[in-house]
Amino acid sequence: MTKIALITGATAGIGEACAHVFAREGYNLILTGRREDRLEKLAEQLNETYNVEIAILSFDVRNREQVIENLEGLPEKWKLVDVLINNAGLSQGLDPIQNGNVDDWETMIDTNIKGLLYVSRMVSNWMIASGRGHIINLGSIAGKEVYLNGNVYCATKHAVDALNKGMRIDLLPHGIKVTAIHPGAVETEFSEVRFKGDKERAKKVYDGFEPLVAQDVAETIWFVASRPAHVNINDLVIMPTAQATAVNIYRK
Repeated sequence: MTKIALITGATAGIGEACAHVFAREGYNLILTGRREDRLEKLAEQLNETYNVEIAILSFDVRNREQVIENLEGLPEKWKLVDVLINNAGLSQGLDPIQNGNVDDWETMIDTNIKGLLYVSRMVSNWMIASGRGHIINLGSIAGKEVYLNGNVYCATKHAVDALNKGMRIDLLPHGIKVTAIHPGAVETEFSEVRFKGDKERAKKVYDGFEPLVAQDVAETIWFVASRPAHVNINDLVIMPTAQATAVNIYRK
C-alpha cells in the first residue's frame, strides 16, 4: 500500500525539499502552505516527475479554524497519514527583549508552537485510529541554545523541543514514532523572512562558510523516516561542518 506524508510549509525551503524526497521514494503527499500558486506548481512538477498523487491545502497553520476545516475536509483515504512533517515555522526580527516587536512575537509563537499543535492534534488522532504513524518536528539549534537577540524565536524552538519529548511519551502506548530534527544554519528563505525581505542582509548571514541547504535536511528527515519499525530516532542535531554551536561559525 502506498504511504502518505503530510508536509506543512511545503512552498519553499526544507518543506519543498522534503516533498521532492518523499515523492522520489514513492509517497503520496498532502502539501500545505499559504502560497497556493506555489503549491499548485510543486504538485504538478512532482506528479509529472514521480507519478505520485498530490493533495494540496492552502491555509495558514496559525488559524485554528482553517487547520480544522482543511484537514477535516480531506477524503478519508487521505487521512491515513504515515508521516507528518511539522515543517512550517519562521523567525522574525533580531531585537533585544526590551525593544521587541510584539507582532513579531505573536507571529513566531502562533506559527512555531500553536500551528504545530493544531496540526499535530488532528493528525495524531488519525494515526492512533490507523495504528501507525511517525511525527517529525522541525526544531532548530535555537531549540538547544539561546543566543543574543534570539529571545522569543529561541523560546519557540525550545518549546518545539519540549513538545517533541511530550509527544514521544504521550504517543508511546499507541506505537506512534516521534522525532525532532534540529538544523543549524540552512540557506533558505529563513533569513530573508527574519529580516523582512532584506535580501542583502539575509545573504550576509552565510558569508564565508558553506551552510546546509534544504536538501541536506530533507535527506536526513528521510533517513529518520525510513528506519525499521522498531527504531525511533528521538532527537537529531544537524549542522554545517563549519558551525559548532549556534554562534560559533568558522568563516574564511
